[in-house]
Amino acid sequence: MNWIYLIVAGLFEVAFAACLGKAKEATGTEATFWYIGFLISLAISMLLLIKATQEVPIGTAYAVWTGIGAVGTVLLGILVFKEPATFWRLFFITTLIVSIVGLKVVSN
Repeated sequence: MNWIYLIVAGLFEVAFAACLGKAKEATGTEATFWYIGFLISLAISMLLLIKATQEVPIGTAYAVWTGIGAVGTVLLGILVFKEPATFWRLFFITTLIVSIVGLKVVSN
């Protein structure tokens, strides 16, 4: 169950990064709502990370959490914010995914 908490925490990390990206594009009240979404996503992500680290080693949990956030944020940038999908970006994201899976495999 703690791995599920960790995965969901990583997805909320992607959500708070997305909120920051959208807030940067918005103005006025709309920007305020995106910043509120950022704070809510951040809080949920941190709470789930804390919950996950009760069983998953902190080094593994933090690496997986940031990895999910990094991969998700890059993919979000490519799909939503029209960032370039170059060979090297996709290559290194793939190696990051393999590393995250590797950490799960070697963890208790």
